[in-house]
Amino acid sequence: MGFWDRVLGREEQPVAPPEGATATAPTATDIGTSLDNVERLVADPAVPGVVRARALRVTTTVRKTLPRLDLLGLGSYDSYSVVATATDYLPEAIGAYLRLPRDWADSRPVDGGKTSLLLLVDQLDLLAVTMDAIYDAANTTDAAALVSHGRFLQERFGHAQAPELNLNVPSQQPVPPATTPGEA
Repeated sequence: MGFWDRVLGREEQPVAPPEGATATAPTATDIGTSLDNVERLVADPAVPGVVRARALRVTTTVRKTLPRLDLLGLGSYDSYSVVATATDYLPEAIGAYLRLPRDWADSRPVDGGKTSLLLLVDQLDLLAVTMDAIYDAANTTDAAALVSHGRFLQERFGHAQAPELNLNVPSQQPVPPATTPGEA
């Protein structure tokens, strides 16, 4: 069960791909290729820096999350969201924006007074926040285990205050002073 499954109160169950999607899941190579393509698209100098920075934030977080997908539960909403972001949501958002003429996309309001550029920035911010939350959820299991182990060690070996150790231990027994005859 992933982060959004818990937040939204969903029971753990496999998520069916959207209608029209292929039945086979993308491979790690497919996902990596898709992320590489997005990064190539936004590397174009014609792409505004705000778009490039946000897109790279998403691709970086997705790349960090991919090796930890099994911690989210295969088939969970979160793992599906990571893969779909890499292979569909992110490339489609960037592609739709890039198909528009730059001057028109960046200056003409199209929805609620926002330009296509501002709409894309909002979409990229939403994807980034969501991928960050999913990445955090993927790491929570191991972090919780570390905290639990630390508590165990503290209970097992911890002391209110560790006693000071005297490491200046003499190497041999002290020799009593020699006595002369007649002393005693």
